[in-house]
Formats: sequence, C-alpha cells, structure tokens
Amino acid sequence: METKKESINMSTTRRQPDRVSDLEEHLGFWLRYVSNHVSEGFIKRLDAHGISGTEWVALRTLYGRSTTTHSTLIKALGMTKGAASKVITRLERKGLAHRRPVEVDGREQQLELTTEGMNLVPTLAALADENDAHFFGHLSQEERAALIAQMKDIVNRRMLKQIPTK
Repeated sequence: METKKESINMSTTRRQPDRVSDLEEHLGFWLRYVSNHVSEGFIKRLDAHGISGTEWVALRTLYGRSTTTHSTLIKALGMTKGAASKVITRLERKGLAHRRPVEVDGREQQLELTTEGMNLVPTLAALADENDAHFFGHLSQEERAALIAQMKDIVNRRMLKQIPTK
C-alpha cells in the first residue's frame, strides 16, 4: 500500500529528459552574448559624454523632428509615461532638450532638442557607427542586410514593441 508521503514524492518527481541541450546550442544564448558585448561597448562610449543608453535613444528619437509630443515619444520608445518623463527631465537638466505645454491642450507637452542637443546627436551617432563597425565590420553588406532582415522578421513575428533602451 502506498503511503501519502510516497504519493507526494512520485507526483513531484519529474522524468529526466533523455538529453539536455548544451547552452551553446541555443540561438538566444548567442544573441544575448553578442548583444551584451555590443551594448556594453556602446554604453562605455556614451558614458564619456555623460549620456545613458536610454537618453541616447530618446535623443535620437527626437532628432530630426522639429517638435514631438510627450505621448508620441512614449509610443516611439515603448516606455511608460513616468519613465519617459524621467528621461526627458534628465535631458532638460543637461540642457539637451526642453518641453513646453501645447497651446490647445495644456496637459499635452511638446518636446524638442535644444541647439546643444541637436549638435550632440551626430557625435553620438558616430559613436554608434564606430561601435557597430567594431563588432560587425567583418560582415559583408549582404551578410549585414540578411542579419538585420532576420532580426526585423523576429520582431514582426513576435510583435515586439518595446525599443531596447539598456
């Protein structure tokens, strides 16, 4: 006769799989491995200018737009209203962006880069280009295009919305 204790042990014991895949067999492992190094390299370059990765994404998103509303930036970044507001506040304190109320609706705000912010973005974009060249410069244009196309396909198939900011 089976005791209660034996019954519990049998129900919680899982059958071991015949084979456990190696870590290096997972594409996700390699994507994260490369991504971490690419991101860390770029963050170090940004740090030299006193800019965080999130601030860079916001700056680049605002660049080239005469003005943007707070809600448009939130959508573009895939951030919460509070998180986006904190980023803009940091950029304002650094003199890189400013916001002002929209005349029609005082609750909405327009965001724009200051002259200093506009001048900084090309410098930071060059750092991003250098970082890409460092990690992916060995790829041919065709290989690079294929890799980007595959990543975009995954984003679309999985309906990924949040832009990486870290």
